[in-house]
Amino acid sequence: MVKQTLVLYPSPPIGHLISMVELGKLILKYHPSLSITVLVTASPYSPGTTAPYIDRVSKTISSIHFHYLPTISLPLDPSKPRHHETILFDILRLNNPLVQQALETISQTSSIKALIIDAFCSAALEVAGNLNIPALYFFTSGISDLALFLYCPSLHETTTKSFKDIDAYLDIPGVPPLLASDMPQPLMDRSEEIYEIILGFTSDMGKSQGIIVNSFESLEPRALKALTEGLCVPHAPTPPIYCIGPLIADGDGSAGNKNHECLSWLDSQPNGTVVLLSFGSMGLFSQDQLKEMAIGLEKSEQRFLWVVRSPATDDKTKHFMAKPEPDLPSILPEGFLDRTKDRGLVVKSWAPQVEVLSKPAIGGFVTHCGWNSVLEAVRAGVPMVAWPLYAEQRINRVFLVEEMKVALPMVEAEDGFVNSSEVEKRVRELMETNEGKRVREQTRRMSEAAKAALSESGSSPRALSKLAELWKVYDTEDM
Repeated sequence: MVKQTLVLYPSPPIGHLISMVELGKLILKYHPSLSITVLVTASPYSPGTTAPYIDRVSKTISSIHFHYLPTISLPLDPSKPRHHETILFDILRLNNPLVQQALETISQTSSIKALIIDAFCSAALEVAGNLNIPALYFFTSGISDLALFLYCPSLHETTTKSFKDIDAYLDIPGVPPLLASDMPQPLMDRSEEIYEIILGFTSDMGKSQGIIVNSFESLEPRALKALTEGLCVPHAPTPPIYCIGPLIADGDGSAGNKNHECLSWLDSQPNGTVVLLSFGSMGLFSQDQLKEMAIGLEKSEQRFLWVVRSPATDDKTKHFMAKPEPDLPSILPEGFLDRTKDRGLVVKSWAPQVEVLSKPAIGGFVTHCGWNSVLEAVRAGVPMVAWPLYAEQRINRVFLVEEMKVALPMVEAEDGFVNSSEVEKRVRELMETNEGKRVREQTRRMSEAAKAALSESGSSPRALSKLAELWKVYDTEDM
């Protein structure tokens, strides 16, 4: 019997790779006879290697295989900086012949049931069409984000202005009012290349056999209703939406995770008293901002666990490159580490976030609003302070605060800087006030809803079952 295979094609950042692998794990849980092949692209700006993660998965799950695509290099002109998203889209577009070659190779020994692509990998939709392989998108952000992106072509038609020149709220089906200034940075200027690229892939998503979303129905019901009623794609059919989340990479049990110093420190702290501050694998701050954060934390008098990375460079072309270990005494205020050692712990560069959030001591989370981090916090029942840094995180802040009500907003100055008083205020508010209590209670409700969604009879397995019907249709056609 010919082996039946699903091919998954994530974009290079490790957060996208992990989400895609978790999707593969979920599919195998309910359809163990399938095989999963993940296409791996080298990142042009990755802050670290994905090799250790891929090695662990390969050794523990025999039905998941990784196929490395040859590396493509783009000549970069430092005098003409480009959005890092533009560079990524260029590489993924140039990958198309390599993707086609990989699919043709895989099809020699397997029957490919579907190609599941990351939204950034939209160019591969053409390859799937050439090979007559059904293509689905895996959208690694939330349902509200999906509603916004699918509505982008409609927004484009309503005005000739760039979002950066609009001082008003945008009316988008299924989501709360959004200031134009909160739109993702690559969409701010319609004259830029990246704007046209994103507008193109938002249109292409409607041409797929379906869109898989890493979220769950009860977390974002209004956005899902708008999507399923066709309000976000008013002039064309909306593909089926499959909400199969929350997909979260549990701690892998490696020694580096289990023995991390912060875990034993958290075990010594009172329940619900520690604020975690962590901003993802690409979240960087200036040295001035780091010092202001430290001052605010110290003044808040709260217990904290703070993951600090080396400061951002002024050279934007190197912003997403790997950074050396931070020299904490030189980048934080003099004496800060000594003055706060009895109630705070600063760790360098990385902490096992899933394990940290599950600790009873954690009572709050200051986050960059990356979707993986949001889902991890929701599942753990940890309320958030939303401090977005890049990509779609500013709109995520609106959704978290206004729609889901699981976060308080961190408010920046016009230049994006957050002063120490704001840090102190928001941390105290989350941990000490009635408003913080309301957010905490709502997050706990959503945590229970997440568990219900993933239960055997929950909404997410039901969505996966509907998704599998698509593969069965193609099984019939192959017979």
